[in-house]
Amino acid sequence: MLGFLLEGANNLIQAPHEGAIEGSISNAVQWLRLIVETTGAVIIGLGIIAAGYQFVRAMVPPQLENFNRVRLTLARFLALALEFQLAADILSTAIAPSWDQIGKLGAIAVIRTLLNYFLMREMREERTKEGKVKN
Repeated sequence: MLGFLLEGANNLIQAPHEGAIEGSISNAVQWLRLIVETTGAVIIGLGIIAAGYQFVRAMVPPQLENFNRVRLTLARFLALALEFQLAADILSTAIAPSWDQIGKLGAIAVIRTLLNYFLMREMREERTKEGKVKN
């Protein structure tokens, strides 16, 4: 009788199929990675459109002092997009990464972080110059 009850309880509470949960989580993370990567690409596209619009306006009539604003606009969008791209890279190694993937992520993270750092520094310097020129 006890064996029959235990067997019935085992049938009610079954372990998930081997790898089913891991596969579902891996798929969800991959979809999230794709969404984050796409968001980064869209941000770059919007930055190109915004900077292009400012560039055309600076050309007619030619206003050389506005070119730095165009560069800063594009730099802001690129800096934000770099953050999204780095997040996508982190997501791609979130599920059972190999040492090779971790090494690549480390290299990519260093490169993107340095790019972002220098973009932010240049934007800060340009804002400081603009503030001094206006005064």
